[in-house]
Amino acid sequence: MKKAFVYGVAVENENFTDRVAETKRLKRDFENGQNVVLISPRRMGKTSLVRHVISQVDTEKVAVVYLDIYDCRTEYEFYNKLATATLKQISGKGEVMLHNIKEFLTRLTPKIAFGVDPSNEMSVSLGIAPENYSPEEILQLPERMAKKIGKHVVVCIDEFQQIGTFPHSLEVQERVRGVWQLQQDVSYCLFGSKKHMLTNLFQSKRMPFYQFGDIRFLQPIALSDWIPFIRQKFLENGQTIDDKQISRICETVEFQSSYVQQLAWNVMLSSGKVVDDAAIEAAVDDMIDQNSTLFLQQTEGLSSYQINFLKALAVGENGDFTSAATLKKYSLGSKSNVSRIQETLIKKELIEKIGRVVTIADPVFRLWLLRENKSLFKE
Repeated sequence: MKKAFVYGVAVENENFTDRVAETKRLKRDFENGQNVVLISPRRMGKTSLVRHVISQVDTEKVAVVYLDIYDCRTEYEFYNKLATATLKQISGKGEVMLHNIKEFLTRLTPKIAFGVDPSNEMSVSLGIAPENYSPEEILQLPERMAKKIGKHVVVCIDEFQQIGTFPHSLEVQERVRGVWQLQQDVSYCLFGSKKHMLTNLFQSKRMPFYQFGDIRFLQPIALSDWIPFIRQKFLENGQTIDDKQISRICETVEFQSSYVQQLAWNVMLSSGKVVDDAAIEAAVDDMIDQNSTLFLQQTEGLSSYQINFLKALAVGENGDFTSAATLKKYSLGSKSNVSRIQETLIKKELIEKIGRVVTIADPVFRLWLLRENKSLFKE
């Protein structure tokens, strides 16, 4: 069976769902040189949206560079990845890239390896270090190449929150912002999977990237868009599913895109020609099982107070956590302890706080807490 639903990776083509308004807006931003910051919880489809827009921009006017800096741990690891992606994706063919390296990075002797298969992408190691190039020289590379090719360049950086973990991070951010804000032919699309860290980077007045660009909070895909998408996928596989069942799938995982696709796939595998409610229940259990190892890792090292707070949220508690009755009911310790619990769990991306409302960030994690701790929730 061809996999009808794709999750855990960026989706494209027939697996990409809706986002018509967001696609139109982001495409216009790319083509008009507007800096953009995308913020949303994980599994909401930011990477898929950006890649979808990249495939639609007018390549006669715009060149796009995409890089993921999740594995970057230092400032110069970031510069090496930025320079490599810029040179490879703007240059295109290998011989053009070699020429551009010689033109723009004259003080380097890069290591280049070609695969045996001509279709394989060549491997490039630039070896940029403080002794051969300053940060400002590397940060100006996209601007210099944009002027050479006569196009606007959009640099899309996934997992951009990593810059906040580098040694001397504030100094790094100040250097990067200082160069980027003066560029005329390059704009940036910055996004990542750590909502709390990204929000701090771009919305805190004390941070260098405050007001760097338009901040967009990516909202869940609407049920009215999921219904025809999921229904058609089931029909193509010779199965029928009604709208109420599709609604149940979406609501169970709070419309988080990757989880919707994962649960829909599990339902498809669990069902015969006609989907029934038992198949959906089995599919939910299967999805919890698939993620249980991750959830166990996430809860390792949490204090009993933190676990108790998560359990309270899982059963729907969202009142005054500092009241004497709530503190006693869920064994949360003192009033002052509650704020410390929340701060820690927010940093770990296990909960979210919008205004005074606190929720568990991952809907499947909440289901896992409920399933694994049923006996602890009894009155």
